[in-house]
Amino acid sequence: MKKQTSFSSLLRVLALAASASICAIGAASAHRMWITPSAFTLSGEEQWITVDGAISNDLFFANHVPLTSDALIVTRPDGQSGEIENAATGRFRTVFDVQLNQQGTYRIAETGALFFAEWQENGETQRRRGSLEQLRSGGVLAHDGVRLMRSARRVETYVTLGAPNETALRPTGQGLELRPLTHPNDIFAGEPARFVLLQNGEPAAGLQVEIVKGDDRYAEAVQSQTLTSAADGSISFTPQQVGRYWLASQAEGVAEMDGVPMRQLLTYTLTFEVVQP
Repeated sequence: MKKQTSFSSLLRVLALAASASICAIGAASAHRMWITPSAFTLSGEEQWITVDGAISNDLFFANHVPLTSDALIVTRPDGQSGEIENAATGRFRTVFDVQLNQQGTYRIAETGALFFAEWQENGETQRRRGSLEQLRSGGVLAHDGVRLMRSARRVETYVTLGAPNETALRPTGQGLELRPLTHPNDIFAGEPARFVLLQNGEPAAGLQVEIVKGDDRYAEAVQSQTLTSAADGSISFTPQQVGRYWLASQAEGVAEMDGVPMRQLLTYTLTFEVVQP
């Protein structure tokens, strides 16, 4: 049995990586990860949308680094997987198209995970990061006293063709997620919107949730609010202005991988639109 030791130094490494490359919680933070479609609601029998993904200093303006494109997922209104088309990654953003040929709501998401390992060898601290497969093949998990952490994210948005439905809104039960009580494509200025935070399928209480009005590049001051999820994981807020918004939260957890105790940092972000009632 591998000895369990302190995670303090590895926690610092993971926190820095999360702040830099996943999503920074706090309105004054420099970099935030997002996905935003060319339209959130459409009508007709069939439509196309173009989706941008990036990590940026200003919300929805690509000016830092692109979103990775190897973990993009589209869930169609019937719950089946959809296709990513014409994907391309430039210096500041990733762009791709999605064909909407079913009536209802689509979920467009990017998920990813990065593992961090730390152990002592010949009196020196050794650190590695990469995919789980890379750590396994490199023999990292076999070291005595190895400390393991996993940083996992979910970045998503919703788009509806015609009347909204809820099939694509169903949680996966993995990581940090948001279960909408108010449909993400039915959020109106001056009316309350409600969501439930879930961690591995269970209500996540006491988590901070930041909601930021987008397009802050042109605002005199960043418009944001921070909420705390209730005992049942729920949050409620009433947006006062129309436009695009960014919601983010993060949580810590504990798990085990290949017999090694593992700490987890889970992050979630959502881009949504508020319209006139």
